[in-house]
Amino acid sequence: MAADDVTDVLVVGAEPTGLALACGLRLQGVGVRVVDRLPAPATTSRANFVHVRGSEVLARLGALGDLPQRSVRAMRITTYLGDRPMMRIRFGDPGLRTAAPPMVVSQALVEGELRRRLAELGVTPEWGVSLTALMQDDDGVTAGLDDGRTMRARWLVGCDGTASAVRKAVGINAPGVRLSERFLLADLHLDWDLDRTGTSGWVHPTGMLGAMPMPDDEGRGDLWRLIAYDPASAELEQTADASVAATAGAPRATDAYGRRSRLTEEQILDRFRAILPERTGRDVRVLDSEWLSEFTIHRRLADRYRRGRVLIAGDAAHAHAPFGGQGMLTGLGDAENLAWKLALVARDRAADALLDTYEAERRPLATDVLRGTANVTRVNVARSPVGRFLRDQVLIRLFNQPWVQRWVTFTTSQLWVSYRSGPLGAGRTERMAARLGRRICVGDRVPDLDCARGDGTPTQLYAELGGRWALLVPPSDIAGAGPGTEQGTEPAAEPTRLTRTDGVAEAWLVRPDGHLAWRGTDPASATPWLAELLRTGRTR
Repeated sequence: MAADDVTDVLVVGAEPTGLALACGLRLQGVGVRVVDRLPAPATTSRANFVHVRGSEVLARLGALGDLPQRSVRAMRITTYLGDRPMMRIRFGDPGLRTAAPPMVVSQALVEGELRRRLAELGVTPEWGVSLTALMQDDDGVTAGLDDGRTMRARWLVGCDGTASAVRKAVGINAPGVRLSERFLLADLHLDWDLDRTGTSGWVHPTGMLGAMPMPDDEGRGDLWRLIAYDPASAELEQTADASVAATAGAPRATDAYGRRSRLTEEQILDRFRAILPERTGRDVRVLDSEWLSEFTIHRRLADRYRRGRVLIAGDAAHAHAPFGGQGMLTGLGDAENLAWKLALVARDRAADALLDTYEAERRPLATDVLRGTANVTRVNVARSPVGRFLRDQVLIRLFNQPWVQRWVTFTTSQLWVSYRSGPLGAGRTERMAARLGRRICVGDRVPDLDCARGDGTPTQLYAELGGRWALLVPPSDIAGAGPGTEQGTEPAAEPTRLTRTDGVAEAWLVRPDGHLAWRGTDPASATPWLAELLRTGRTR
């Protein structure tokens, strides 16, 4: 196929993962095109929680914007049995400096900020464009598009969701299992007396129900995201199928991608009108709806993240249960991890083998996150008497313990994510010493440290990354710090040189994604380390 357009990287999918990846690549001067099969940006909320790790990624990309001001702070989770509170979890800042506290905010708003930032970097997504064919050779990838065009790229990344056309086109398998029967999902305006300063959930013999306050542009203050486990609604589908004439022309609910639901909007609304008073014991009046959908939960993980010059990220690589806000968070982490590596390779600054470290670092993480969300799903949908007893009488009591609540907050934030055991991580000796001394290790996340620029201007580490490396040196070593450039020069592999002000007498080389790459007493030794990484794509 002769290509009509040529670019360095073609990103398929303009949801958070694809947009974040495109921003990360543009920050390092890589040519990017973004296409998405939807006719226009989605307006439904879909994912609606951004953890602090996600805020850090957005901030480093310059895409956090005013999301903290437009979000809702629902920092407490209260679980009820009928109208009786059984468990309260304080779900908030784990005590570390972060870009923003956990935010209840629509995925549509997150995507809007990412598109704004991407436009500043010179790229606008192309809507209503689907991938129809894909061929790759030693030099690049040729993509056939449904508008008749072909596009040539040196690299292609599929960020196109759980039914990824890219993943299927290159034959990457994504085996999975079904974890639940039907869930109903809705954004509804409700008239009830529930506190909007927290998220609420109810355990009930017929299924769980969750309610989360949502921000709304109209400022009404009555918009809620509701999720209900409702296997009984399968009977509605059978009834509808048996009486097509009665439901002919009835509007169907749609999922986040505009696909038609098996139930009509009115059927889902009727179920919520019945479920809300039944499971909460409260008087509730449904005023109107913003969005209605239904789904079953599948756990899915791609068996590889790369085939030749094609890579996958986000939901194309792993499908999560919606509990805990882990799907979008993990996708943003994929994007930031891949962006700096692909940028170096695409600009011929690093060996192709560096891209293999993307899967080596991110796939084990996805495995851990999937295990956690699957366990939460099993607890939430427990239907046997034994399962309900363990959930309602044992786990709920356990989760009232302060130390468990601190663990939950830290775990769901993904601030614990480390690559210390990966190909760019520490050796075994350093890992053992780090565990014994409880100190940061190569591969770990580096906190947003106070530091200073070359002219002495105070700053913070994350503000100086933005797709760049940073070399932190003690004040006594700044004159002979070895490699480094001043902030504002062309993005490249050379790190920004910063003076650390935390009193630690050690030099640290920090990756663009905020993880420790190298540490030592002689800052000049960072030069051969970085050279070896770029030359071979690995350090050990």
